[in-house]
Amino acid sequence: MWRSNALLLVVTAIWGMGFVAQRVGMEHVGVFTYNTLRFGMGVLALFLFLPLVRRFEPLRVQSSARTVLKASLLAGVLLFIASTLQTEGLVYTTAGKAGFITGLYVVLVPVLGLLWRQRTHPATWMGAVLAVAGLYLLSVNEALQISRGDWLVLASAFFWAAHIQALGFLTRRADPVHIAIGQFVVVTLLSLPGMLGMEHPALADISAASGAILYGGLMVVGVSFTLQVIAQREAHPAHAAVIMVSEAVFAVLAGWLLLGERLSMRGIAGCVLMTAGMVLSALAPYLHARMETPTLQNQPVIEAGKER
Repeated sequence: MWRSNALLLVVTAIWGMGFVAQRVGMEHVGVFTYNTLRFGMGVLALFLFLPLVRRFEPLRVQSSARTVLKASLLAGVLLFIASTLQTEGLVYTTAGKAGFITGLYVVLVPVLGLLWRQRTHPATWMGAVLAVAGLYLLSVNEALQISRGDWLVLASAFFWAAHIQALGFLTRRADPVHIAIGQFVVVTLLSLPGMLGMEHPALADISAASGAILYGGLMVVGVSFTLQVIAQREAHPAHAAVIMVSEAVFAVLAGWLLLGERLSMRGIAGCVLMTAGMVLSALAPYLHARMETPTLQNQPVIEAGKER
């Protein structure tokens, strides 16, 4: 199990550093250009790693091409909105703050589940209170204002949460790997008109952003998705949930080391509260399962939106 946990930690570090790649990429190209190229690169990467993915995640759900298409469209539209808001927000905020604000999806997923009458553990509500208090300290300044970038990333967190809820429903009806590839194709196609019609990127700008685009497409989508599939076959779901929450911590560390970003003591206190809240919310389903059954069986953890 330690090997699976180590792999998940590597995956989470890749995700966290992806916020830095997005911020660097947005210094040279627009949001639609960046997303078109990185998700297009992600599709190619997943096809490259598909034989390895299939070795650990065989086809489990038989479904028609029409079902896969519908699932890919729904997941892809939600992913397009979430990634567009997040990437645009990173123009106006730091990678570290964006990582923590995006991490609120961990709290929002069970809260949105109330719409479908899903049971919510009390720990989720405790986690939500801590996360909101932390968000206040992290993002609201003394003048009671929140930056445009933080608002955009906060809006994206709701769509990341909706995306995860949708995948939880869709992956019971179609193969998860097919949906993953399909949604990336949808995001690429939806971003392409904005790239060609609004941004008109120059080759020099794309070349300047190529490192960030390659990292976002090859590492964040292709490599991390493949490693996640391998790791979660044996990883304890509660361990996986806690490890994945550390994505925000890696975003702060990467922003500090690579971009020279700094957090005030107020911001650090907010990060601590948000981390505590996200961990509580991530563990809530497993606390509930342990209370209801003598042993907690390993189950796959559906972590979507990790295509950032």
